[in-house]
Amino acid sequence: MLDFEASSPDAARIRSAGKDVLSLALIDARNHTLRWISAFEAALAGPRLSSLSTVPVPSEGDDAGLEPPLWTLGRIGWYSEHWIGRNVQRQRGERADPTRPKLASILPDADRAFGPGSLAALRRGELELPELQTVRQFLVDTLETTLELLDGAADDDDSLYFYRLALFHEDRRREGFAVLAQALGIDTGLAGAPAAPVSLRPALLFPSTRWQLGSTPGGFVFDDEKWAHEVALPEFEIDAQAVSWAQFCEFVEDGGYDERGHWSEAGWTWLTRETRRTPRFVDQMRQGVLQHRFGRLVRVPLAQPVLHVSWYEADAWCRWAGRRLPSEVEWEAAALQGATRGWRWGDAAEWTATTYRPYPGFEAGPDREGASAGFGVHKALRGASFATAPRLRHAKARASAPPEHDIAFVGFRSCAV
Repeated sequence: MLDFEASSPDAARIRSAGKDVLSLALIDARNHTLRWISAFEAALAGPRLSSLSTVPVPSEGDDAGLEPPLWTLGRIGWYSEHWIGRNVQRQRGERADPTRPKLASILPDADRAFGPGSLAALRRGELELPELQTVRQFLVDTLETTLELLDGAADDDDSLYFYRLALFHEDRRREGFAVLAQALGIDTGLAGAPAAPVSLRPALLFPSTRWQLGSTPGGFVFDDEKWAHEVALPEFEIDAQAVSWAQFCEFVEDGGYDERGHWSEAGWTWLTRETRRTPRFVDQMRQGVLQHRFGRLVRVPLAQPVLHVSWYEADAWCRWAGRRLPSEVEWEAAALQGATRGWRWGDAAEWTATTYRPYPGFEAGPDREGASAGFGVHKALRGASFATAPRLRHAKARASAPPEHDIAFVGFRSCAV
């Protein structure tokens, strides 16, 4: 295996990386994927091995969007082969016709097992996946094909589009493995840990401006970042770092989970249904925080960002504190302008006040199932967690989740009202 990540270009430059860098990055991503599946195989040995191919359910709530690791492994191979090895229009990049028939897969029945609709069928018990060793070999073979085709490709944005798409798709799945390990209580040693805590920094004030929200053409651009457009941004004050456990503990100790006035109507309905009195995975919040992290009960440094909170909990804390969640544009502007002023991000993905919607001029790329999922329903997330692949840690990057979602490594910061 290659240790590429240590010398990897930053998230902005990897989007325009040429063939040589992409080749190493694709190998690095596949190495990480195979390490994760080996870790799950070891942790779920014996009677639990069936969990590799079933949809795991955490101890609280429903499946929370979790995917069985064997399906995720196969989906990664299927995705790269579908858009590269089987795609006769791969050199056309975003202009490729997604409805054009694809070549046959090297894995019999791959579309049924890992294509569109396969996860839903698996959840219904209507689908049986191939054996682990078969899927692992599929990953090895598809990477070999991808690298061979990349070597013969032109070095322009159109020709490299699907290679970059497959790379970022695999990188995103890596964090999904970490979330699954947390949900199942498995300590793989692969997810890392939140950064060392730092002292509380003063909030930052930004003057009113006209901000270019979104990305401009050039290199790889995720669909939901299309396209840059000017937004009037009034003056705002925003936390220099995410809300800490110490700050959230004050809310809990003040009866924040019991006071109806701190919660939106939908939030109170969620809270009543879940009977939640602390963030997910927390065992104790008196005289410190004890939280289950990858199967171990640990005492959490109070200066670290609070994790595993829903949008409803983040919103309730802000109401209690007399503050509010930032909008997407406020978050982005602060992230790109505040680096020299003490702005800190990257320990937790962060909720915003914004409902996740397409930008003006939005264009769906060939993967029509990608960015549009959640439009108008989910809340927008910004930033990155400690488990996010470094290649994805970009200030323009967007994500989303339902407001009740609290199983991922998600926190928040606040703004002055």
